[in-house]
Amino acid sequence: MKSESGRNVSIVGLPMDLGADRRGVDMGPSALRIAGLQSRLENLGYRVEDTGDIKIEIMERQRIKNPKLKYLDEIVKTSKKLAEKVEKVLDNGNFPLCIGGDHSMALGTISGIASFCRKKKLTLGVIWIDAHSDMNTDETSPSGNIHGMPLSALLGLGCKELVNFLGFSPKVYPENCSLIGIRSIDEAEKMIIKN
Repeated sequence: MKSESGRNVSIVGLPMDLGADRRGVDMGPSALRIAGLQSRLENLGYRVEDTGDIKIEIMERQRIKNPKLKYLDEIVKTSKKLAEKVEKVLDNGNFPLCIGGDHSMALGTISGIASFCRKKKLTLGVIWIDAHSDMNTDETSPSGNIHGMPLSALLGLGCKELVNFLGFSPKVYPENCSLIGIRSIDEAEKMIIKN
């Protein structure tokens, strides 16, 4: 689907719940589809292509190798797949609408956009709208849940597997990043934000 003045949307599903302790957010893509996401976008005048979901190995078929980085391998593997898909969607001139899942999916979503911007010599800016800053690292996280780490990794902080995947870091620079709606910040995150 080639873009026609920004009217083409490609839906990409990532039914991820590995980044958090609470189960269920993996049903997000299905719920949005059942609620009529595609038809509602089409009613607004968009041409929509649903590319389906990226396959994720469920929690019950894995083990936690490092309690400070729970399910790291699968999160990195699926984040790479998501990043590649997002970049391809952008290369085709479409808008990638990524639906998921827990916040660890931001690693793949934003990394794919960052890779596209790098190739096109564009500056990426991120507006992070969330109650949490998601700026913990494996050294500061009280839970080891990666959904609390994506923004720090995108900024180049933390575990090298999260920071360096796709072969470059940072994905976004602090001066091009804004936090909106933040109300709950861990003590160690406060120092990361100040720095």
